[in-house]
Amino acid sequence: MKKRRPLSFFSSIQTRINAVIVLVLAIVLGMNLFLISEINSAVQRIDSVFTSNVAVNTLSDTLELIQNAVYEYLNTKSSAALEDYYNYEQEYRTLLEELNNENVDSEILMLEKNIRNMSESYLDQTSVTVQAKRGRNVERYKESYELETQLFEYINSYIYRLNNLLFSQNSTNYQALISSMQILEKGSLIIMLAVFVICMLLITLLVHNMIRPLTVLSATAHEVAGGNLDVPQLPVVYEDEVGVVTRGFNQMLASIREYIDRLKDSMETEAQLKERELLMEAHLKEAQLKYLQAQINPHFLFNSLNAGAQLAAMEDAEKTGVFLERMADFFRYNVRKMSGDASLREEIASVDNYIYILNVRFAGDITYEKKVDADIEEIRVPSMILQPIVENAVQHGIHDNLAEGRITLTVRHANESTLEITVQDNGIGMTKEKIRDIMEDHLLPGTEDSNSTGVAMSNVIHRLELYYNQKDLLRIESDGPGYGTEVTLTLPVTSPET
Repeated sequence: MKKRRPLSFFSSIQTRINAVIVLVLAIVLGMNLFLISEINSAVQRIDSVFTSNVAVNTLSDTLELIQNAVYEYLNTKSSAALEDYYNYEQEYRTLLEELNNENVDSEILMLEKNIRNMSESYLDQTSVTVQAKRGRNVERYKESYELETQLFEYINSYIYRLNNLLFSQNSTNYQALISSMQILEKGSLIIMLAVFVICMLLITLLVHNMIRPLTVLSATAHEVAGGNLDVPQLPVVYEDEVGVVTRGFNQMLASIREYIDRLKDSMETEAQLKERELLMEAHLKEAQLKYLQAQINPHFLFNSLNAGAQLAAMEDAEKTGVFLERMADFFRYNVRKMSGDASLREEIASVDNYIYILNVRFAGDITYEKKVDADIEEIRVPSMILQPIVENAVQHGIHDNLAEGRITLTVRHANESTLEITVQDNGIGMTKEKIRDIMEDHLLPGTEDSNSTGVAMSNVIHRLELYYNQKDLLRIESDGPGYGTEVTLTLPVTSPET
């Protein structure tokens, strides 16, 4: 990662944006002030172009008013006309003060001087006329009025000429001002375009300066989201908000890489441990099954065959054949099915054979009853789980019972996903301690009866747990000694876990 280069003047995006906005507004304001100043100056020059014509016209109008006031006073001798005369005379003298009174090399200014001098003479003559009228000197005021009128006409002719010269000069100036205004208009347009371009450049540079790191960050984040974690770390250009996000992204990327490395190491280690664990478990299950298969007690086989031989000696060969056939089926099933599973039909048939063999041996002392729901005989279960339970009921329940022994096998659906198998006897029952010892596998090896098959209840429990990978599938219940025992299997109908 490159070395950080802090921003020289501005430390955040907001500060830079505010600075650019202020700069753009300052440029726009300066441009507007300049244009307003130029426009005001042009307007003032335009106003001043015809100001001289207005002044000359005002001078001519005031001169006309004086002449009319004198004429009215001579005809009416009214005080209002006299008062008007004095007012207009004062106003005219004020206007004369604005005219040139020096000898200069200018036709217009010399005309102004002549008009001023003639106007002084004219005003003096009007004063003589008015005084003569007030003194009722008719001859004198008539003569004076004639001289006054001549001066009036001379002054008007000079004013007319001055006005024409001023108008001609002002028209030329007006055209020049119009041309200047057109130039100002074009210049203003050029200035506005230049300001627009400058502002756009400033804004573009600022946006590019801010967007470029974000664009790079976005592209890199997109690659990381796609699974490419080998992207290089991003340089932190400025210590602003984008720089903070970039540094956080770099730290996050480094953390992800480190986590993935640790996860890979952990998964490899876990896979090795799991492989060893599965291998050990497979060996253990294989050993357990082989051990369980080896637990069949050969005494049962010998005793049963002896009983068959005795029966053959006492009775005819047909019953002996049935007995020996049942014995063969029973032992054949035990040897063949110990290492796998079987259907419920096969398990129930094994129980039937076992009860038949026992009844032959013990002269029919056991009453056997079974209740099996329809359509369940093909459900797969671990082999050799029902016969050991029935055998346990016979050996430890009804073998020493004086009353007639009774075994009831019930196979039914508890619900759609659960199968319930119950083996009930009317034997001597069990204490709670005995039930607990069986369930906790506290019985010592070698304690089985010599007449049993050697497959103990603990064997059934272990094989059920191995097959279904669940516990608490077998339950033993008894109300105590003398009340019989009930063993219940609650098995899943679905396929077992592998």
